[in-house]
This record gives sequence, C-alpha cells and structure tokens, in this order.
Amino acid sequence: MSTSERPPGPGRPPSKGEDDLQQTRPTGTHRPGFTGAVRRFRFTVLEGPQPGLSKDSNADTFSIGSHALNDFVIDEPTVSRFHCEVRIDRDGARVRDVDSLNGTVLDGVHIREAFLRGGSVLRLGRVSVRFDFSPESNRLQLSERTNFGDLVGTSIVSRASFALMERASASDATVLLEGETGTGKSRAALAIHRAGVRANGPFLTVDCGAIPGNLLESELFGHEKGAFTGALQRRIGAFEEADGGTIFLDEVGELPAELQPKLLRVLEQREIRRLGSNGYQPVNVRVIAATHRDLRAEVNAGRFRSDLFFRLAVVRILIPALRERPEDIPPIAERILGTFGAAPEQTAALRAPEFITQLQHAAWPGNIRELRNHLERCLVFQDAMPPSTEEVGTAGVLRSMVDPKQPYAEARRRALEVFEREYLDALMKLHGGKVSQAATAADMDRVYLYRLLRRRGLRE
Repeated sequence: MSTSERPPGPGRPPSKGEDDLQQTRPTGTHRPGFTGAVRRFRFTVLEGPQPGLSKDSNADTFSIGSHALNDFVIDEPTVSRFHCEVRIDRDGARVRDVDSLNGTVLDGVHIREAFLRGGSVLRLGRVSVRFDFSPESNRLQLSERTNFGDLVGTSIVSRASFALMERASASDATVLLEGETGTGKSRAALAIHRAGVRANGPFLTVDCGAIPGNLLESELFGHEKGAFTGALQRRIGAFEEADGGTIFLDEVGELPAELQPKLLRVLEQREIRRLGSNGYQPVNVRVIAATHRDLRAEVNAGRFRSDLFFRLAVVRILIPALRERPEDIPPIAERILGTFGAAPEQTAALRAPEFITQLQHAAWPGNIRELRNHLERCLVFQDAMPPSTEEVGTAGVLRSMVDPKQPYAEARRRALEVFEREYLDALMKLHGGKVSQAATAADMDRVYLYRLLRRRGLRE
C-alpha cells in the first residue's frame, strides 16, 4: 500500500516510509557520536494573534504555550503557560496536553494524548494552529556510548540522553532530570557529577519529598543556635556541606511553596542564609534537580514558580521510561544480574533468550526498580517467573491513550491501532523477523501480514 493509499485519521501512526525516526551513522568526515534523524514539522497559526505565523521544529520534542521557555510562544490569555507538547517517536508524532487550563482539541476532539497527521488542526483556547510534516529531517546528537555511569542502553532515546549528560558534565550548568519513578534519575545525577570537574568534591542528596516541610529549610540551608526550639547548636546545611561539589535535589517538585523563592535566590545569587542568621554567605555548588512530576503542569496549576522552573531547567534531560526502550532491557538485565553476586548456574535461566523476551513485552510501570525487584525474586526462588499479568501487555499503554472525552468510535479505533502495532512488533520479535513463520503462528495470510507490517511502519 502506497503512502497515498493509507487511510487518514489523527490516530494513524505514520509509517517508517515517512521517516519519522531513524538511526544512521555519519558519513564523510568524522563527527562525534551517532546521529538520529527525526522528521521535521511545522505549526502555523490559523486563528489568533499573528495569523500566518509559523515555527519549525528543531528536535524530537516541541512545546507550545505562552511562557518564554516554549518552542512556539503564543501570547494569548487563553493559552496556558505550557499548553501542549509534541514528541516524535517510532510510532509517529504524538501531541500531549500539559494539564492546560482550556484543554487541547485535536480536529474537534478533546484529547490528553493522541497521534497527529499532516494537516491536523489544534485548538488551544481561542487559538488554532495547523500541524504539517516537512520533507526535511532534524539531526539529533546521539552518544557513541552505550553506558553512562551505572546507566546502560543501546536505544536511540537512551543515547540521546547520554549525549545530553556528556554535555552537562562538561559544564557547571544547573540540570533538571525528568522521568518516571524508577528510571534511574539519581544514578544519572551521580554519573554527571563524577564525569565533571567537580568529581573530587562532595555529592550530597536531599530528598525534598521525604523530609517534612518544617525541617527541609534547615536541611538545605542550616540554622544558628537558638534559631528555633530545639536548635541547641549551629547546623551546617546541605548547600554549605556540598561546597566545591554538587547538591542533588531529588523530587524538587515536592518543594513547599514557601521554600521556592529561597531556592530561587540560591540559584540566582549563589548565596544562602542559615535560619536565625541576619547575613548571607556565598556557596560554590553545582545544582542537579530531579522530579517525576511534569513541572510545566505544576506551573500551570500555580503549584510551582515559573521563574524557579526557568532557573532549574537550564539543561533539561528526560530519562525515558523502560516501556519506551524495550531493546535496552537485555543489557540492563545483564547489568542487574551482575550485581547480585550469584553463581553463573543460578542466573542461567534468567539470561535465557525466551525469558528476556518475556521481560521485553512487559510494561514495567515501576521501570528499572521494578525490573530489578522481579529479577531478585526470580533468583531467590530459583525460578524464571514471567512478569505478572499487571506488568505484561499493552494495558498500561492503552490506559494512557484512552480519553473518555472522545467519542467511543474514535477512542476504540485509536486503542486498536496501538494494540495492533504492539502485537505485530512482539510477533516479529518472537519469530526472529521471519514473516512466513510469524504468519503461520498468527493464523493469517502472509501477504496480509506484510500489508499490516508496512501500515504500522514495521517493514519498508
């Protein structure tokens, strides 16, 4: 089926023939790292301020909103500060609403997350913009490395993160690590510290979500003797203790509102004031922060200061979820098994290809932490247990794609498209890419399977 014959629709993932995401090796003169090509696209204002204004993407993500940190800034009161984001991945171009005030409407349908097609129209408040693919591609810098500190990965998304970590390590800029719980943000922070010029300095972690708000200020900035009841002696805070090194603010999205302006001052002035003190003192620290929350949505909701987000997000690095990079599961599992100190015969069954394939088909909502726990259970019971039914399959993906505000037929069609691609991908991996064998196992005609594979971008 040619591109022109493919059925239209906002939920259709573009095929590989549309070159949305591919991996290439640079030719000609040497350039550091591999490069990934992602399909370029453009947004054009149809209705709202400055009709006809357009902006091209220059990376694999593109954000729209009224805040200056967006890729496409639309200054209109009904457009949220961070309204929506588009990401190009192996399935096509996805748009996601960032908990905006007025919501995101795709081709007349309210959505939380959905696929875009060329010519789709988004309505953001009183503004409408048209999405169009471009014939050109953007080049992403990918690291040649398949590991960074304790992090391992061969996928494009992992090596794109590693490339950003390499650049962050070479500077003293503030870094914001974003990603779901269990993806390895704390390991990434430590790896950036150890690869940088402050490697010989201290590395201190403060978990902003685990310390009560009334104690967190003292934990961060310290206090003088008598500053409050129970302050029997002076205490040096984490910022002072990390002098010459790095302070890692884990779960910075949980920082209480009253402490946010004080952290902002540290980032702007590089000075702190202990509780009970009248003066400020300089600190020489590098700040790395992490959060499982989308701080842009927190800014929209008024729970997080936009100016603090601006200061934290000098370098933003997304640590991808495990379900987005199943090809990374074999090396990650191997790294985890190597840390258990078990004899080779005890872990042989956990290294078997069929067991690893089962792991790759699981959703892993707890990400690497959950994978590690599962492997440890298997080792304890000496049984290569398959992931639980809650972990396996596309249920997690489907839940994220279903929007009850959509018409039933549209929601069902989009969910079926996700299922079809995931099933075909798993089927081909199970049978080593052999179409005839896969067609027999799936009880379908070989020509029809070829057609489905091309439609879902799994064959050229």
